[in-house]
Amino acid sequence: MDKNLSGKVIHRLTQYHCIVMNMEEQGKDVVSGPCIAKLLKIDDSQVRKDMKILGKAGKTKVGYKVSEMKRIIEKILGFEKAKDAFIVGSGNLGLALAKYDDFNFYGFKIRAMFDNDPLKINIAVNGKQVFHISKLPELAKKMSVEIAVLTVPRKFAQETCDYLVTSGIKYIWNFTPTVLDVPDNIQVWNENLIGNFLQFTKDI
Repeated sequence: MDKNLSGKVIHRLTQYHCIVMNMEEQGKDVVSGPCIAKLLKIDDSQVRKDMKILGKAGKTKVGYKVSEMKRIIEKILGFEKAKDAFIVGSGNLGLALAKYDDFNFYGFKIRAMFDNDPLKINIAVNGKQVFHISKLPELAKKMSVEIAVLTVPRKFAQETCDYLVTSGIKYIWNFTPTVLDVPDNIQVWNENLIGNFLQFTKDI
């Protein structure tokens, strides 16, 4: 992935990708900038700016070639490069993420799950085995995994995060409602489910 892309641009490109995927499945060859803008409720000038990042210019009154746009977005966002990860916490959310097969399409591969509940150890979820959390350092090193998806209960979030850091995990996708305290060399992406919900429903 191009590391110079801002988070907002990456977010829009993933949405563009969803649109052209749907267009391709519908057998459509071309999509226009105004069509994309209407679907995403943004200004079509923003679409044109983003297309320049892709090195693409649409044809006047025609649009962008769907297959080419899809291929370029996938290349820029690095879908072809595998990104192995662990899910830490095999509760309802962790299990749901393990069952989400579309991650594989984007190069995001869940290699295993971890928990400390004896009733969950050694079960398999969508082909991913649940290991005891104590096995994580060994398997992270053996499988060269540096990404963890954190889905443990809030009260265990920081403690588990600290354990991940000492186990060699460098990137944490945090689904817990906790602001994690990590060293400067560790990257955390907070998936703020409640914040997104409240923003979505602010006018209700």
